[in-house]
Order: sequence, then structure tokens, then C-alpha cells
Amino acid sequence: MNSVANERNWLFDPSHLKLVQQCRRLIQSEFGVKLHLNEDHLAQHLAEYAGKTRSKHLVHTWEALKQRVPELGQIDAAPAAAKTYRGQEIAGSEEEAGGEEARPRKKQVIYRGQVVG
Repeated sequence: MNSVANERNWLFDPSHLKLVQQCRRLIQSEFGVKLHLNEDHLAQHLAEYAGKTRSKHLVHTWEALKQRVPELGQIDAAPAAAKTYRGQEIAGSEEEAGGEEARPRKKQVIYRGQVVG
């Protein structure tokens, strides 16, 4: 129990706590997940969501927190999993752009009486 308290000493600093609260707020607004300060792996969860986010503000806030607390620099976010849709992996945006240009459309599409594409 003493080691857990030592790991969280950085939370007692008001400037660090302010950055953590900002991260929590941004994570809740983007992902709908509410992180609690008393969670065992709070720093790990913050790193994971900072790695998944599209928000530059969350990334900058997490980086500022890591610079102020050297112990957090050792925590690595888990590698991002491949994006899936209904159980199938989605190809990257670069591959899709090249793939659509390479293959011709199989049938003619008509929309409201007009030929489309």
C-alpha cells in the first residue's frame, strides 16, 4: 500500500492535479469514459486515451503533464489496434484512395434519372 501512495505523490501538487483534471474532462467529452482519481492505473489510462484521441488539446495537456512528472514519461500507451467495422479490418485511407482509382466501377449508377459517376 505504501508503494501505491508513493506512485501517486505527484497528484498532490495542484498544478499537476489541474492538468489531470483537464485530461479527464477531455477524455469524458470525447470518449464518454469517466476516469476516477482513485483508479489503480490512472496514468496508464490517461496515456492510452491520449494515444487514441483526435484532440490536439488532450495530446498537448498529456505531454505537459509528462514533462512535469518524470515518472509518467516511462508509461507507454498501448499500440493502437487496427480499426474495424462490423468485425472486419478497415483499410488505411492511403490504400483506399489508390484502390478506388485503380478499379473501374462495375455497373452504371443512376440517381434520380441522371447517370452518376
